[in-house]
Amino acid sequence: MTDISKLLIRPEHLAVPPRLVVFDWDGTLADSTGRIVTAFQEALTSVDHPPLPDESIRGIIGLSLANAITELFPEAEVRFREALAQAYHRCYFANEEPVALYPEAEALLEALAETGCLLAVATGKSRRGLDRALAQTGTADYFHHTLTAEETRSKPHPEMLEGILDYTGSAPTETWMVGDTDFDLLMARNAGTHAIGITHGAHPRERLAAARPDWLIERLAQLHEGQPHDGDPRLGKPNAPSEPAKSGEPGAHPAV
Repeated sequence: MTDISKLLIRPEHLAVPPRLVVFDWDGTLADSTGRIVTAFQEALTSVDHPPLPDESIRGIIGLSLANAITELFPEAEVRFREALAQAYHRCYFANEEPVALYPEAEALLEALAETGCLLAVATGKSRRGLDRALAQTGTADYFHHTLTAEETRSKPHPEMLEGILDYTGSAPTETWMVGDTDFDLLMARNAGTHAIGITHGAHPRERLAAARPDWLIERLAQLHEGQPHDGDPRLGKPNAPSEPAKSGEPGAHPAV
């Protein structure tokens, strides 16, 4: 069993600032996993299928929609899968409330950009969904490149991340991939980049730890702490790595 407490300590090989940081979107920068679960449950109802446990839906967040549906319904007919995908898009885009970023997210992007770090997004979302979210949050200009699962193979295949590396001219060894699912971390491993998991999103820390990340963080600001511009007031005070949450404490189980 992986010792999670060790993963919460920043490893020495990540002391050197990265040239490129690639972020997942949902559950990493955006506090949006709840609205994905809600839209999926609404889509199931619209195709006359009983609801699934919320944890099952959270477990497939990060995959392309087609791969997610196949993961949940491996024996289903193509007609059902296509109907469910169409229903999900209708339900998801019917929610016009702007997506919210996690606390510290925009301050982190601004602070990293000011150091000269390149920033990118690799997401299982549709292009339409990502572009809408970037517009709603006003964060599009921070990113040098973005790729979605509509444009490449789905995570955990490395194609999406490799496309960003090629576009930015960055080496895997100088790149951090940051995500809240094991699909992000496995994609990073497959592409040869550093893999950093964040515990406030879709997958519980035990599942993230099983993917063998270089580092597990609980706050986005930890990515900037210890860097040359450490102590940026926009990101709060640096803190020591936290102990694994006990049962009943925030972070011990996925918050649905």
